[in-house]
Amino acid sequence: MSSGLLSRSTSPSSDSEWSKKENKMFEEALAYYGKSAPNLWEKVASAMGGTKSAEEVRRHFQILVDDVNSIEHGRIPFPSTRPRASGPKRMKQCKLQWTVNKDVQSRSLRSKNGLLF
Repeated sequence: MSSGLLSRSTSPSSDSEWSKKENKMFEEALAYYGKSAPNLWEKVASAMGGTKSAEEVRRHFQILVDDVNSIEHGRIPFPSTRPRASGPKRMKQCKLQWTVNKDVQSRSLRSKNGLLF
């Protein structure tokens, strides 16, 4: 699943795309009804305002379950939680961090030596 604005089902039988809003509605409906609710897929589809069919909802859930199982069994690496910057952006972050660290060290030394500036 993509982390962009739209996620596309990886199932060859499904061409549906899911927006962030649809994914959020899907998650909220699943949490509300619970996995063991009768007619779950119809209820979730209805809670999503009919933007997806019950079959699309069921397939989306199964793809998520398959993805989690693949990750847990080491077939897919855990997704990074925060992409690392590279190039000029990374250099700017490092410079900022260095500046903050030096400022903290400098304040500590001034305080330790009784200087107030």
